[in-house]
Amino acid sequence: MKGKQLIPAVLASVLMGAALGGPATAAVAASAAVATSAALTAVTASPSTQTFYVDGEQVDLEAYVINGHNYVQLRDIGRAVDFGVEYDQSTNRVLVDTSSPYTEEATASTPSGVVTIPQTDEPLRLQEGDQVLCDDGTVYEITDLRLWEEPEPLPVLARDWPELELPKAEVRRFQSEYGDNLHIRNLYETRRMEYTIYNAAMNCPELWKDGVPTLNLHLGISAQNAVQMFWPWQEDQLTQVFCSAPGARFEVEAWDVYHNGKYLYTEYNIRGT
Repeated sequence: MKGKQLIPAVLASVLMGAALGGPATAAVAASAAVATSAALTAVTASPSTQTFYVDGEQVDLEAYVINGHNYVQLRDIGRAVDFGVEYDQSTNRVLVDTSSPYTEEATASTPSGVVTIPQTDEPLRLQEGDQVLCDDGTVYEITDLRLWEEPEPLPVLARDWPELELPKAEVRRFQSEYGDNLHIRNLYETRRMEYTIYNAAMNCPELWKDGVPTLNLHLGISAQNAVQMFWPWQEDQLTQVFCSAPGARFEVEAWDVYHNGKYLYTEYNIRGT
């Protein structure tokens, strides 16, 4: 395959500090905070605005910029360029085979004693010492939850609204020289964003026709451009973004952010198009 000729250049130009498996939105659109002995220094990971091409054809790679460099999932590159990528959990090795085609990794059973993040919008309550199964097949130990707070009740809806389909529960790990970062999609807080926008829509008469709303809202971010982020939870900021153009298509999602095992904050993302 002609695309295999690009492998040395790709490996040289793209930093492989991101985790091996699953899409890597730092997740997400994300910011990681790095603790030093003296202070907490912010390291920003923002969605890359660049486009990627293989043999002249554009490919969909989820990339994030950290200190001016693109971070892309190695498995995503293997899928796009067509070379073999495997993870050997027993030896903690990543195996790249340029002579074999790419194959999707088999779904492995969850190791005993490891926590799997459920596909539910019930509040997620992890414990210090929990070993969380990541999308790349590794496990991540939660060591410090001092900043974590019990989630507040969901807003009470002012009317009946359709409950939207939840995005996939994802656990994205990012390892680099700055530390070991984890992003867990928080489906409970994603639901909070949905309910909050529903209530805000009650005060937008332009959305209503014959008593029926025309709200265009979706759970989960489909693209990484034009994403706005905030933390901690700020209802007024979310409703302000929505009310600025209530007739637009909106996508929302929330992520729990960890650094070196420590919970830092829950990040809220909204995208309007």
